[in-house]
Amino acid sequence: MRESYVEELEDIRSCLVEMANTVGSQMSTATTALLDADVALADLVIAGDEQLDAQRESIDQRCFTLLARQQPVATDLRSIVTATRIASDLERMGDLAEHIAKVARMRFPDQAVPQEVRPAFLEAGHVAEMLVAKAGTVIATRDVDAARELETDDDAMDLIHRELFRELLSEKWPYGVETAIDITLLGRYYERFGDHAVGVARRVVYLVTGERHVPEVSQP
Repeated sequence: MRESYVEELEDIRSCLVEMANTVGSQMSTATTALLDADVALADLVIAGDEQLDAQRESIDQRCFTLLARQQPVATDLRSIVTATRIASDLERMGDLAEHIAKVARMRFPDQAVPQEVRPAFLEAGHVAEMLVAKAGTVIATRDVDAARELETDDDAMDLIHRELFRELLSEKWPYGVETAIDITLLGRYYERFGDHAVGVARRVVYLVTGERHVPEVSQP
């Protein structure tokens, strides 16, 4: 019985890593759709979000079943509770990729992102992919040092977000209110994506060490 229980916990962890990989692919595709005004790619991201929802629901159900049948304590209990919360973070990250794709679709066939800020969103996409890839590695390895590094890694995304606001508040901004709203929302989506990656890392630190980090990552 104990062996099958441990195997189930390990399989749930593998499913979380798979989920992180899916989120990374979704964000990469969403960024390309945004920058290239590619409505087909945007539709792929929007349709693909259902897979992430299903993965999160499956992980939750498996964790609830383990809680009911095994009544775990200590580290095992932390493993199960943390798994549900990591799945929630990853699902929200997928939602944010979907939001980006929806902006690309809404503005098609026009470009949602003006030429002047395209480099910022290209970099934001690269940073987002790096963050979720590292989050997946942290889930797989439970490497506390790497998990704590993610807080610093996310500073690059915060810097991009601040630079976008400087662009929007400049007297030289020539693109009007509608585009400014799009850029504000898009910048926020990428910034929140990074925050949730940090949230995943914090949960892994809690799992391994029992140390809580306050405040928690908020809802998108």
